Order: sequence, then structure tokens, then C-alpha cells
Amino acid sequence: MATHVVHNFTVIIERDEDGMYVVSVPALPGCHTEGRTLEEAKAMAVDAIQGYCESLLAHGETIPQESWAEAFIGNIPVSLRVPA
Repeated sequence: MATHVVHNFTVIIERDEDGMYVVSVPALPGCHTEGRTLEEAKAMAVDAIQGYCESLLAHGETIPQESWAEAFIGNIPVSLRVPA
């Protein structure tokens, strides 16, 4: 009987020049997806992460744990001089 364990993954969602929401999962190299809306992108992220992790387990590999002790995700204000 299988048990379910919840893993939390950081996802980065950015809007591209075509208006699509592009998703990457830093802890899972090569795990990317996209959606037309933010909600769709989040749902697609769950599906992509599940598929990636299921493949890892099927090949006898472990699911990576995130290590963000040395990382920063956020906004940094930058003052730029622009020509008049």
C-alpha cells in the first residue's frame, strides 16, 4: 500500500513576451512547464513535479530536498541614470 508524503518545491513563474507563464523548478533540473494563466501554470507545475518525481522513484533515485540556506529570491531596487 502506497503512502503519500507532501514535499514543498520552490517554483519560479515568469511571464514571457508572448504572455505565457513559464515555470521552472530549481531543485529539479530540467523541470519546466508553462500555462496561459497563472492558475494554469501552477496546476501544470504540480503535474510536472509529480511526473519528474515519479520518474526518479521508478529509477531508484531519491527526491531532491531543497537547500536554500544560501539563496535569495526577491526584488532589489536599482537606481539607474538615464539620458535626459
